[in-house]
Amino acid sequence: QVQLVESGGGLVQAGGSLKLSCVASGGISNLNVMGWYRQAPGSQREMVARSFSSGTTQYADFVKGRFTISRDNAKNAVYLQMNSLKPEDTGVYYCGGTYFPVSSGMAYWGKGTLVTVSS
Repeated sequence: QVQLVESGGGLVQAGGSLKLSCVASGGISNLNVMGWYRQAPGSQREMVARSFSSGTTQYADFVKGRFTISRDNAKNAVYLQMNSLKPEDTGVYYCGGTYFPVSSGMAYWGKGTLVTVSS
């Protein structure tokens, strides 16, 4: 059974840091794309950062310079280091992955981890 399991969410004050982790299991490995998406209350899910097997990374404009995505292919894991957090970063953060081009959307999703940033 394919699983993406996130961890590392929690409550943090504005200006603080958190590191999210996601591990893929169940027979999947070397995903072409692994990334982080988030969904704030009342909003649609949006891309935060993605990491491609080529080594390329993409970031949403609202996190550039504050968040860093990294991968450990040996562990089938992807991480998101979040610094200088703002209250508007609050939301459920989901890990996604796919073997296919990102234009096809993520094939696998985790259940999400809640990040709450207090002002």
